[in-house]
Amino acid sequence: MYRTHTCGQLRIQDQSKTVTLAGWVQTIRKFGAITFVDLRDRYGITQLLFGEELTLQLEQNPLGREFVLQATGLVKERSNKNPNIPTGEVEINVSDFVVLNKSVVPPFTIQDDTDGGDDIRMKYRYLDLRRNTVKKNLELRYAVNRAARNYLHQQGFMDIETPFLIKSTPEGARDFVVPSRMNPGQFYALPQSPQTFKQLLMISGYDRYYQIVKCFRDEDLRADRQPEFTQIDCEMAFVEQEDILNMFEGMVKAIFKEVKGIDYIEKVERISWEHAMWNYGNDKPDIRFEMKVLNLKKPSSVYINKKDRHDLITGAGFKVFDNAETVLAIAVPGCSEYSRKQTDELTEWVKRPQIGMGGLGYIKCNADGSFKSSMDKFFNEEKLKEIAAASHAAPGDLILVLADAEEKTRKAISELRLEMAERLGLRKKDEFKLLWVLDFPLFEYDVEENRWVARHHPFTSPKPSDIATMINNIPVIENPAEYLKHPYANIKANAYDMVLNGNEVGGGSIRIYQRELQEKMFEALGMTKEESLHKFGFLLGAFEYGAPPHGGIAFGFDRLCAILGGSESIRDFIAFPKNNSGRDVMLDAPSTIDEKQLNELQIRLDPKR
Repeated sequence: MYRTHTCGQLRIQDQSKTVTLAGWVQTIRKFGAITFVDLRDRYGITQLLFGEELTLQLEQNPLGREFVLQATGLVKERSNKNPNIPTGEVEINVSDFVVLNKSVVPPFTIQDDTDGGDDIRMKYRYLDLRRNTVKKNLELRYAVNRAARNYLHQQGFMDIETPFLIKSTPEGARDFVVPSRMNPGQFYALPQSPQTFKQLLMISGYDRYYQIVKCFRDEDLRADRQPEFTQIDCEMAFVEQEDILNMFEGMVKAIFKEVKGIDYIEKVERISWEHAMWNYGNDKPDIRFEMKVLNLKKPSSVYINKKDRHDLITGAGFKVFDNAETVLAIAVPGCSEYSRKQTDELTEWVKRPQIGMGGLGYIKCNADGSFKSSMDKFFNEEKLKEIAAASHAAPGDLILVLADAEEKTRKAISELRLEMAERLGLRKKDEFKLLWVLDFPLFEYDVEENRWVARHHPFTSPKPSDIATMINNIPVIENPAEYLKHPYANIKANAYDMVLNGNEVGGGSIRIYQRELQEKMFEALGMTKEESLHKFGFLLGAFEYGAPPHGGIAFGFDRLCAILGGSESIRDFIAFPKNNSGRDVMLDAPSTIDEKQLNELQIRLDPKR
C-alpha cells in the first residue's frame, strides 16, 4: 500500500497513529540535525519531520522539489502550529521513507505566486495543474458539473450522448472539418452544438434531455472563447417559454446554493432586448449597478421599434452633437470632483482603438447644485440642469457624453459604463446578479450579402403572434437601405438569454416544429429548397412524424465556472486549454501529418500556401 492517508486528511485526533503518506515534495527546510519536508498531494500538505539519522541519509541522497516521496511515521502534535492549513496542528515523525521517483528542477516554481508566465505554464501544463490555485478552479468546475447533474436528474432529465462526427452545415461560425478515409473526398464536421440531435430526441419522445458536452467552433479566440468548449445542453418537449425560464432559473439557483453557498431566492429580473439596448447599450447588461444610458438625441432607425425620445441637445450650435447620428450619456455617481487630469485621461481612454471615439464631453453636477461642463459655451445652466434631470444625476455625479454613429456610440457608452463601474468598485466578484433578456429580433439584415440572417439560429421559432407575418410575406428586399420597413424587421424571436454579471451564460429558444414554418425560415435565410433539403432534409422529414412543441437552452459551462470563480478567462477553468492562437503548446498541436496519412485521405496540400 503506497499510502494509508492523504496529505490533507490528518488532524490532532490522529496523533499517535502510524501512517504512510505519498506525494510530491513541496519545500525542504533543514534546521541543524533535523529536516522538515512539506509533502503535497491533491488533498493538501502535511509536514514531515526527519530526525538526525534520516537527515544524514538525506545529506547523502538529497531530496529535491517535486520528488515523489513515500513516508511512514508517527503522527505527533506540532510545536509550531500552522493555522493556515487544515493539517497544521500535526506532523509526521518519519521512521522510514522511499523516493518513488526523482524530478528535474521544474521550469517554474509550483506554488500560488509562481514565477512562471502564461506561455511556460501552458507548455508544462501538467506541472501547472499541481498548483493549488489551478486545483481549486478544477474543483469548482467539478462542483458546478455535479450540481447541474443532480438538479437535472431530480427534474427527470436523461443524459443522452450525441455524435461528434456529423454533417457540415455552415451557418454562422466556421466548422472544424474531419476528412473521411473510408469516403474519399468527403468530410465530417465537429458539432458547434448538438442542436439538431436534441430536437430529434424530442421527436423520438425523450421529452427531457441534457448533456454536458464538448462543442467546437473554428473562430477567432479571446479570453472567453476556446476552439473546443463545454455546454450544459438541455431540451424539453411540450413546453412554452415560461416553463423553460422557470426550470433553468431553478438550475442556476441550485448551482449557486451547492457551489457557492448562496441562497438566491429573489425572482430573476426579466427585460426585453430593446430595453437592454436602450438602457445599457448592449444585450447582456451588468445590473449589479445602475448608471443607465440616456439618449440625448432622437434616435435614428437602427432600433427596430423606435420610441420617442426628447432631443435635449440639437440646435445649440455644437456641431459635434448636431452632426452626430446619436448622442448618449451616463451619470457616474460621486465623481463630480474629478480633476481636469482625470477627465483628460478618460478622454484618452475612449479614443483608444478598442473604443474608437473622437472625444468625450462631461457635465459636473456639483454638490451645491451648480454645473460645470466641457460644453459651457453651447449649453447654459438651465439646459445642463435639464440634461442632469433626464439622466437622473444627483448632486456630486459626473455625466459623461459620447456622440457619433449610432452603433459605434452605443458600443462605446456600454464599454465606458463598465469601465467606470470597475473603477468605482461596483463590479464585485463575490456579488452575483442574474437577468433574463427576452424578445430578441428573429432576424438581422446583412447589407453586404443582401439577405436576412438568423440572430439566434435557424431553428428558433418566431413569437406566436408573428408566425403569420413570417408565413405570409416574402423575404426579398428591393432596396437594402430600407430593410427596416420590411415586415421581417419587426418579427420577434421566441428566444431568451440568461445574463450573469454582464456575461451571457445561457441562451435558448422555443423551436420551430412544423415543416412549413421551418422551410419558410430557410427561405428567409436565402436557402433554396434544394439547399435546405441537402443540409437539413433529415430534420424536415422528421417534422412530418408527429414532432411535439419543444424548446431548450444551452449554458456556457466554462464561462459559468469562470464567473463563479471570479476570473475573466475561461482558460483558468479548463484542464488543458488552447492559447489565443488556438494552439496546444504542450502537445504542439495542431501539427503536420505525414505523407502516408495524406495519401490515405486523398488530400494534397497546396505548396504555395
